[in-house]
Amino acid sequence: MRKKALFKTDIKPACAHCKRGKQAPDGNSVLCARRGVMLKHSHCAKYQYDPLKRIPPRTPVLPEFDPEQFIL
Repeated sequence: MRKKALFKTDIKPACAHCKRGKQAPDGNSVLCARRGVMLKHSHCAKYQYDPLKRIPPRTPVLPEFDPEQFIL
């Protein structure tokens, strides 16, 4: 039986969700233990994915309908 993947395989590497990086106080950069200050969307060869740092995209909120709109 084939194992189901827990995470998507098409996630692009980014320092914002790397195991070695921490969010900088300015919010636009990441403090890396190896490379120093990095941009959120950049990455290096030592990148390791940390699923707890990634925020998945939100689902769109559907509009609410009145039951009267469906009466023929």
